[in-house]
Formats: sequence, C-alpha cells, structure tokens
Amino acid sequence: MKHTTRIEITNRTDLILAEAGVITPETIRRVTIEDALVDTGATRLSLPQPLVTRLGLSPVGTARAMTTNGIVDRVIYSEVRFKILNRQGTMEVTDLPANAPVLVGHMILELLDLCLDIRKGLIYNPDHDDEWIEDQL
Repeated sequence: MKHTTRIEITNRTDLILAEAGVITPETIRRVTIEDALVDTGATRLSLPQPLVTRLGLSPVGTARAMTTNGIVDRVIYSEVRFKILNRQGTMEVTDLPANAPVLVGHMILELLDLCLDIRKGLIYNPDHDDEWIEDQL
C-alpha cells in the first residue's frame, strides 16, 4: 500500500541569508509537495533533480545508495528545512531522477517522531501520546 504526505521544503541557506538581511523573505526558495511518498526503505529525504534545481541547492558530497536497479552514486545537496504534520527539522538531501517522486525516508520519520500506520498513513508516534519525544543525542 502506497502512503503519501504533505511536506514543505525550504532552502536552509536562503533562510539564514534572509535572517541576516542579505536577501528578502520573499526570495526564499521553497516548495510544497502534496503527495511525497513515505518510503521506509529510503534513508533520508530524496528529491527529483528538477526540485533540487528549483530550490537552488548546492552539491556537498556523494553517497552510494542501494536502489531497485542496484547500487548507484547519488549526489548529496545542501540542507533544507522541512515540515511534516506541523513538525520540522533540517537535513541534507539526495537527488533522484527527474521522473521520481519525492521520497520521505526513515531518518525523517525518526527525527520527527512519526510512524507509518498501515491503515491511517503517517501519524504521530502512538507510544508517546502524540507528544514529540526526541532521542537523546
């Protein structure tokens, strides 16, 4: 069963520049995806290349990734701020081919203390009574 979620994604560098007064808040690059695929087999937040370009993200490294087509090299891009179910965090993202959906991986779920319920979709962790409990660092 396929589960999707709404995710707001913002260029983190733009946020910092706007806070410093270097750019105006109106020029912050951001997107909202209504149907991002919750993929517990994915690791992090992965974006199709056109969204990476639209957000103005910069390459910061590479990583090897296991996909259904075998092991591939993926580019890691600069940090974004993301928001799902009124919880938010920051993370570097990886790229995907242009025709791929946005993938919300298990690191995002762990960071935001969310769970995937087979009937309800993405929910707050029921073990924490809908309270956001973060792991100890």
